[in-house]
Amino acid sequence: MNITEKWLLCPSCGCKTRVRLRQDTELKNFLLFCPKCKQEMLVSVTKFVTTRLRESDAKTQSR
Repeated sequence: MNITEKWLLCPSCGCKTRVRLRQDTELKNFLLFCPKCKQEMLVSVTKFVTTRLRESDAKTQSR
């Protein structure tokens, strides 16, 4: 059985995040952080289809 893997892409900017997904991975209410656009968002993923639920209320700390 050949299981494919893909990077989880940011729904805002489309860049790679630090999360890799397998074909059989399902995420529900997952808090995703994008290192490029510095945003946190709540997502659900099923069969490589990402659905953005809402923006997180948490603010990223700036230096």
